[in-house]
Amino acid sequence: MTQQETAIRLVDVVYDVGDKRILDGVSLRVDCGEIKAVIGLSGSGKTTILRNIVGLVRPSAGHIYVEDRDITQLSEGQMDEVRWRTALVFQGAALFDSLDVFENVAFGPRHHRRLAEDELSRLVREKLDLVGLHGIEHQMPSELSGGMQKRVAIARALAVEPRVILFDEPTAGLDPITARAFEDLIVRLRQQLGMSCLVVSHDLERLFRFVDRASLLYGGKIVATGRPAELRSSKDELVRQFVTGSVTGPIHVV
Repeated sequence: MTQQETAIRLVDVVYDVGDKRILDGVSLRVDCGEIKAVIGLSGSGKTTILRNIVGLVRPSAGHIYVEDRDITQLSEGQMDEVRWRTALVFQGAALFDSLDVFENVAFGPRHHRRLAEDELSRLVREKLDLVGLHGIEHQMPSELSGGMQKRVAIARALAVEPRVILFDEPTAGLDPITARAFEDLIVRLRQQLGMSCLVVSHDLERLFRFVDRASLLYGGKIVATGRPAELRSSKDELVRQFVTGSVTGPIHVV
């Protein structure tokens, strides 16, 4: 597989906070057009991987490629160019409470592109329509349900027209019906826009319904990667314990 067929590639990424090692030589890839998941225990470093990919933090060692570009040595200005191609949807939506839906979705294009107001309005409506939200441009985030807020967060990410979207615990805090609709939305956006997606979560029951492959992060390392069916049938004791949720096995929870 060539670099051009890979949306994201991490090679031996290390991330330390003080004397604590969070990521210990993580290597993984997201193929173009793939929905990939990183699974693992709470606090295992899954979100740290996403933060490294978008440059919110820098790895202590190793390399991160977004498409064919190693981002680990880029300046902050150069990283802004990369962020146009790679958008992060935060776990809590992270909308600007003081801005209405229109201005939340328009925030990226308004600050980074030279668009006339009619073009900006068309773009905002288009992205809201894509996530199934029509006619809510002037509502405030506080007026929206949790599921609607997350859809607005996706519309805001789509507004910069990225080729890769990163999702941090996308269905956390949602009821089962809303969560299922959210999963369907991710799949539909991949089909319609041809995007690549990287999702981090510990909710295997939900993830395994719609992801192509998943990588298990444990002890700061990727210890297994496979399709959902392959991970479910794995003979590896650590993988089996995580997939089944057993309290006995090599994984010790304090």
